[in-house]
Amino acid sequence: MTSTQLVSSNVSQLKESATIAVSQRARALKAQGRQIIDLGAGEPDFDTPEFIRTAAKKALDEGATRYTAVEGILPLRQAIADVTNERNQCEKVTPADVVVTTGSKQALFNSCFALFGEEDEVLVPTPAWTSYYEMVDLSRATSVAVLGDASRGFKVTADDLDRHATENTRGLMLNSPCNPTGSVYTSSELDDLVRIAAERNWWVISDEIYQRIAYDGPAAGLLSVARSRERIIVIDGMAKAFAMTGWRIGWAIASSAVAKTLVALQSHTTSNATTVAQYAALEALRQRDQAEAAIAAMVAEYRKRRDAALHVLRQPNGPAVVQPDGAFYLYIGVQDTNPNEADAGSIFTNRLLEEHGVAVVPGAAFRTPGWIRLSYAASQDAVVEGVRRIVRLRETMCA
Repeated sequence: MTSTQLVSSNVSQLKESATIAVSQRARALKAQGRQIIDLGAGEPDFDTPEFIRTAAKKALDEGATRYTAVEGILPLRQAIADVTNERNQCEKVTPADVVVTTGSKQALFNSCFALFGEEDEVLVPTPAWTSYYEMVDLSRATSVAVLGDASRGFKVTADDLDRHATENTRGLMLNSPCNPTGSVYTSSELDDLVRIAAERNWWVISDEIYQRIAYDGPAAGLLSVARSRERIIVIDGMAKAFAMTGWRIGWAIASSAVAKTLVALQSHTTSNATTVAQYAALEALRQRDQAEAAIAAMVAEYRKRRDAALHVLRQPNGPAVVQPDGAFYLYIGVQDTNPNEADAGSIFTNRLLEEHGVAVVPGAAFRTPGWIRLSYAASQDAVVEGVRRIVRLRETMCA
């Protein structure tokens, strides 16, 4: 009996996350005594700000150890609604429109599972975070990769979407700032995408987890350009901007009717997000001055690392690289190292890790196999040295 016969058809085609696989291999080599520069994981290397940790300890002492409402505690949902309304000009968000989840990943999955099904097609601007495709497929819908133009930072246009749309197209997954490229859609670019989605009656799921990590001011959110929230779900959370990955707090903002469906689904899967983490998130959103100072300091440090890495990469005859205006990733072209290979990125990343001790993620994980993704959520010294090794390996392979 094969392994696929041991599991249901729901998961038989499921693939392991490539980003997690890279991290696991890097840890295994470290365990063998190798010195590895790990630039694979998409996780801030900063500690959660102290005022947030202090709030969590206080909440524990006050008994925040029991179940909450499935959709999250009301004060947190109110705080999320307040922050959203301050930044956007669309229809007012109320706590009834907010569903707190166990990380933004759960919010994304719940949204896909609730909105899409068999025979539905969902457009995914590509390259995109690897889990988008799998989440759509787990919903028994079909993910349709829409490849953006590398000269535009791989951002897609309304015309790109139109060329890939069919009568079965039901939705669109957006992400800005983007993982893996760091590209940021402008307000006018988002407006064009929202317009075609509204005209075609598509659902739009907008993953805005990196919105606060942008280098030319906060990135535009979908609700700042949308005229209606009726067929939009916005996903966000605490993981990236607040360095709270392990706390697992995310949320979905939808119409109250859709939010009720998301709550019903969640009630039969995970139920509420961790109680003490909800209270920590509440403090992070309430203490605006401390939060803004912490975010600004992190973004400034990311900018320095980005600029230092780009200085190394943008030498004469250097590789193609996307200018990251947000998030903390560099997307680097390596197809010229193996021009006749279908997956030059995986060949390059394997050699880079095994021979040169640097872990990055192959672009195949994001449906662009001629590229690699480097995370600069690591010390500047590690990032610069990792980039230097990438440049040296590329020069060797292209010689």
